Formats: sequence, C-alpha cells, structure tokens
Amino acid sequence: MPRLYNIYNGKELKAKIQSSTESRKTISFYKYHTIPNPEFFRDFLYLNFEKLGVFGRIYVANEGINAQISVPNENFEAFRTFLYSIDFMNNLRLNIAIEDDGKSFFKLKINVRDKIVADGIEDPSFDVNNSGVHLDANTFNNMLEEPDSVVIDMRNHYESEVGHFKNAISPDVVTFRESLPIIAEQFEDQKDKNILMYCTGGIRCEKASAYMKYRGFKNVFQLNGGIIEYARQVKDQNLENKFIGKNFVFDERLGERITDEIIAQCHQCGEPCDAHTNCANDACHILFIQCKTCAEKYNHCCSTKCNDFIQLPQEVQVIQRKVQQFNGSKFSKGRYKSFNNKKDVLL
Repeated sequence: MPRLYNIYNGKELKAKIQSSTESRKTISFYKYHTIPNPEFFRDFLYLNFEKLGVFGRIYVANEGINAQISVPNENFEAFRTFLYSIDFMNNLRLNIAIEDDGKSFFKLKINVRDKIVADGIEDPSFDVNNSGVHLDANTFNNMLEEPDSVVIDMRNHYESEVGHFKNAISPDVVTFRESLPIIAEQFEDQKDKNILMYCTGGIRCEKASAYMKYRGFKNVFQLNGGIIEYARQVKDQNLENKFIGKNFVFDERLGERITDEIIAQCHQCGEPCDAHTNCANDACHILFIQCKTCAEKYNHCCSTKCNDFIQLPQEVQVIQRKVQQFNGSKFSKGRYKSFNNKKDVLL
C-alpha cells in the first residue's frame, strides 16, 4: 500500500527547503462543494500531489476543500491540469502569491476536518452557497467611497494589525467563528447599508457574506479573491490601491507586502514594525511582532524569561516546561504586547 503521510522530521525538511534552489510557486485555492467521502478524496489528493512535489496545508471536509500550497515551477502546468481534471474544480481560480521566495511550505499535509472553515453554525438551513455579490478590485474601490457602504475585515486581529483597507472595521477577534455573531449584532440596525467584506483569499468571506444574508442583511458584497487577487488586479490595471500595509499569510512567510506603509509596532519596543514571528522558545512559540533590534536583544524570543529559558540545558528545559508558564500558554495568538513600560516581563 502506498504511503499517504509524511514520515520525515519537520526540522530537517524545513532546513532542506531553506537551502534548496528549486523555484516554486505559492498558491491558495478553495471550493465549497459537497464531497461525499472526504477521507477517500483526501488520499486521492495526497497520492497525486506527492508525485508532483506539492508542499503545503490542505483541509478537506464534506463542505469542500481549502488549500495553501507550493508547487515546483516545472510541475505547475501538470498540477493545474490534474486539479482541473476534477469536475468540481475545473477552471478554479488559483490565487498566486504576491511576494514569494518559494519557501512557504516544506512538507505536504492533508487533513480531513468537519468543516474547511470553522464557523460555529449549527442550523442545517444555513446555505454557504447563498453568498454575497462578488466584486472585482475596481468595483470594490468605487463602492468603498459610497456613503452607504460599510467595509468589514473578516480576518483576525493579528492579521488586520499589520494591514487593512482604509476605514475598515476590524473585529478584535482571534477566530473567524467568534467574528460572525459580533459583526451581525454590531450592524443589526444597518441592514439596508452596503456591507462590503474582505479577507485574505476569499474563503472566509464566502461563508461570512452568506451568514450576513442568513441574518437578514439585504446588500451584502465580498471582494472576489480577497486581498491577494485585489493586489494583482490593482497592479495589472493600474488602479488606486486602497489597502495599506502587509497581508498576513498562514505559511512560513507570515506576510506579503502590499504597500510600503508600516502601520503596526514592535510588541517589545514600540517602534514601527510589521514583521510577525514566533517566539524562539518552543515551550512558548507565541506569535508576535518583533523588530530586528529586539530580535537581537532577546535572541528572537518574546520576553527575557523565554530568552533565559532557551539558554538552559535541554534536559533542564524538559523538566521546567512542566511547571513554567510562558506567554504562549497564557495568551491567545498575537495577544502579547510587552512594550518598554512593562519592562519586558510577563503579564
């Protein structure tokens, strides 16, 4: 029986891709479509993607597929031909990364989930395919200027912190599922306004716009292809770019620059910075923003405590991890913001 899972050490694979000179293309795509047997479909994809040298993270569920991957340039056409040979994905839009070094992923991981986007919706009458009107970049720009339009960022707070559309409303949330009822309740008395929604590549807005219609909103719109496709159209059509900053992405890059503006701050010193990283202390590993100066000062850690901890012998770390508490075990993703007035200590 063929192998259907990666069996190699992640750190070794990461080091291998970092030293590789192979040209690769980072791609994301999704499709809401009923898949009767997601386990079978998952194995079918793994066998074919592995042959093509695909790396990345893919979720398969009864409701469809959500993928963020990288493909060797030399295999891209073969990959696209295979993907389009699957009926429900024929001519599917592929979002190609804006800023890409080809090292976004280092292994192939395909998981079967209950849903490709966790939403907390239990009502069987909810129809994800009854989504909002899809807008191209030019139409989205024009509608942003209309007085009856409200633009909503359907991403998490750590994503909008480094980049967002001008005048966008960004919920202070960590997960997509908690944002849905918050947004619907916040705009309950504005159901006749134009609700403009956007996210990274479009998948969350498909479900969010359908949810807003489910909750009785009349005029619901979504940015087709999300920020990634918007940036491509803006460049190709020489349009005004109304997005400012960086687009957060869920791979090794952690972001791709859309404009030169830096709208965020280093979480340790407060200087302008929009470079996300994970704490070098594996017992913490919290996501935070760190400038180059603080990275050198704290040895790529989020605090003096984590910096001190990684200097300990490994056998001591193993023991201490059972009793020590770090930012990663106290705060949810991106919630840690130390700054100088907190003297770089844990809250």
